Amino acid sequence: MAKKQTWFVYMLECRGAKIYTGITTDVAARFDKHRAGKGAAYTRANKPLRVLAAKRTADRSRASKLEAQLKKLASPDKLRWAIRHKIRA
Repeated sequence: MAKKQTWFVYMLECRGAKIYTGITTDVAARFDKHRAGKGAAYTRANKPLRVLAAKRTADRSRASKLEAQLKKLASPDKLRWAIRHKIRA
């Protein structure tokens, strides 16, 4: 039986006070790809500064659904979500 993947929804703070939302199985590795210019077109145009938040989900489907919901929010609401799901160092 194959090991079940852990999926995360994450938010990045980008230049210009912009927020990027995505999904991944490895938040740190995905952030590194965004920083290297190998991520989404959005983060190539709006350089990511830091990971604001990440939330573990049950599977890829739930991660995708949450991502879609978050992308519809206004920036202040995205920031409130990020505060609740902030990654602690």
